[in-house]
Amino acid sequence: MQGSIQSQTWPPSALPEAFDALATRSGLAKGEDRAASEAAPLPGHDAEAMDPWIAAYARRIDLETEQIDAPYPEAEALIRQAGPALFLVPGDDGLRLLAVQGTRRGAVMVLGPDLKIHRHPLEAVRALLCESLEAPLIPEIDQMLTETQVPPGRHPRARKALLRERLRNRRVGLGWVLRPGPGMDFRRQARWSGLTRRLQGLLGWYTLHYVLFLASWWMIGQGALQGRLETGWIIAWMLILFTLVPIRSLVTWLQGSFSIHAGKLLKWRLLYGALRLDPDETRRQGAGRHFSRVIESEALESLALSGGSLALVSCIEMLLAAGVLGLGAGGWLHALLLLLWFAGTLALGYHYFLQRRHWTETRLHLTHDLVERMVGHRTRLAQEAPDRWHQDEDQGVARYLEVSMQMDRAAVWLDALVPRGWLMVGLAGLAPAFIFGAGTQAGVAVSLGGILLAFMAFRKFASGLLSLADAAIAWTQVKPLFDAANEPIQSGLPGVLDTASGGDGAPSDKTVLEGHDLVFRYHDRGAAVLQGCGVKIRAGDRVLLEGASGSGKSTLAALLTGLRTPESGLLLLHGLDRQTLGDEAWRSRVAAAPQFHENHVMTETFAFNLLMGRRWPPYPSDQEEALEICHELGLGPLLSRMPGGLQQMVGETGWQLSHGERSRLFIARALLQKADVIVLDESFAALDPENLQLAMRCVLNRAPALVVIAHP
Repeated sequence: MQGSIQSQTWPPSALPEAFDALATRSGLAKGEDRAASEAAPLPGHDAEAMDPWIAAYARRIDLETEQIDAPYPEAEALIRQAGPALFLVPGDDGLRLLAVQGTRRGAVMVLGPDLKIHRHPLEAVRALLCESLEAPLIPEIDQMLTETQVPPGRHPRARKALLRERLRNRRVGLGWVLRPGPGMDFRRQARWSGLTRRLQGLLGWYTLHYVLFLASWWMIGQGALQGRLETGWIIAWMLILFTLVPIRSLVTWLQGSFSIHAGKLLKWRLLYGALRLDPDETRRQGAGRHFSRVIESEALESLALSGGSLALVSCIEMLLAAGVLGLGAGGWLHALLLLLWFAGTLALGYHYFLQRRHWTETRLHLTHDLVERMVGHRTRLAQEAPDRWHQDEDQGVARYLEVSMQMDRAAVWLDALVPRGWLMVGLAGLAPAFIFGAGTQAGVAVSLGGILLAFMAFRKFASGLLSLADAAIAWTQVKPLFDAANEPIQSGLPGVLDTASGGDGAPSDKTVLEGHDLVFRYHDRGAAVLQGCGVKIRAGDRVLLEGASGSGKSTLAALLTGLRTPESGLLLLHGLDRQTLGDEAWRSRVAAAPQFHENHVMTETFAFNLLMGRRWPPYPSDQEEALEICHELGLGPLLSRMPGGLQQMVGETGWQLSHGERSRLFIARALLQKADVIVLDESFAALDPENLQLAMRCVLNRAPALVVIAHP
């Protein structure tokens, strides 16, 4: 069996073909997406070389990858949950690639070089992944089992238990999971996550539930109107009622499942969009505006999902109610009256939407002002006159109350008038049947049933419109975050930087970073901050950049690190521009410790804050190097005081760091990124002479090329 699996593995040289075939077969990419994956230099045949190459290759078709492995006892669970994934497996000629699409009924679906899916037992695939670990131990274990006279029939189970014990601390299954990127088209994300399928199932099962509900009442109504109830009709009616119970449970489960998965996908995309926002635009809008967006994003998730579900099911009920009315005494004119009332309901819903939007704008304006006042609270206490502290607040609150009353009136009209008004309108539609005696007793009963069904549907529809209107307004606030996730990024050619730098990380040319005639201006300023600026940094250079405040030092640092794009000019890293390298590859080779107010300590472990620019989860060698750099920077006493050491939680809710400790943390974070150029923007200003000497020695010894920005 393993021989047959070996024949369906891919050589490392076919990595692009394996990746494209697996992504297309799994529904993550379309066939035409392969054209976007231009040929690029292939990496080495080991995981450390393949990882950045695969990540860059995936970004070109809006995918992302995650490197995975697992402890030996969890190998089966890893295979079962990982697909689609590429695994590194041993082969006769070295490491090879196993393309796993997923598992189905206990079998692993493997995509071979023949582009066909082959089914293999889970145990056979697990044995292939673990072969390099198990093979050296099996002869020793078999000999021990023979010498201890374990019955041959128990050898497999005993061998498996001993292997599990001996290898429980070893990790296997090294590979990469493929999944949609957060910037992928939202419709494709929805299809991949199963939202479309769940929505179709919800609508289908709810329609069936409502049809059966109507059928049950039709059956009992037939017997009641005919004056006799036969045993067969009663049994059929009871069977339908019993059938409704599991269907209703399934509908409720599908509705909750859809809401959870849709909320997860929405939050994932909005978070990515927030990270993609232009920093200058974020700073210009202020903290209050973004706090408002956070509030509205929560409202969007809950209101859109609950209101959308209500609106959908109420529309289904209304269509069925229209059919019932068409069969009743009022005929299809009665059904037309229902549709006209539905149109009037939509008009009232739009009126409520306008009032709600005005109210939301007023509320968010108050929120924005409040947050900005809280941020500057200490400054106001110290410098602003007390009689001006609440100058505009009373007027803002009065305006807010007035707008709230207008919105509440619109909500009352929609929530109360629509369903109750329909009862009167629906009964009025039956008047001709009563006056002219055109309707039969059964027809009038059917019409009354249709009126009541429509009444329940209008109650749900009115509530759904209230929630959907709120969600639509919230959407206008969070739409910039949603759209920012789809902003194009420079993905670059995977592996091209390794070729340009000689393949071993050492630059083939002494010039590492150079810029010519760089021009940059901020959007809200007319004059350029940088005009005709040039720079050349070679391997081993130590550059000190001095200048007065506002002279453009930090702006130049942002250009060098890829945080900002020059308006014109040429900027090259190892002779390649940013479009060729891609944003992530550029930022991984030019690391920076920005100014103190632009750098942050995350509410996470100290190790995470150190290694967040390198990789996570880290290898043991990463943590060893982080500990070594911390001691060189003089952070050893801090680590000895923290009970958890590198695993101590820090940040707003964890261990509080001093100004100088934060500065050295930022320096260590930049050094641990293993970049070709390190840019330190006023990173030494908060250090005392002793720690300054330690930090300078560490930076000078470890930085391949260094740019230090300081005031003269």
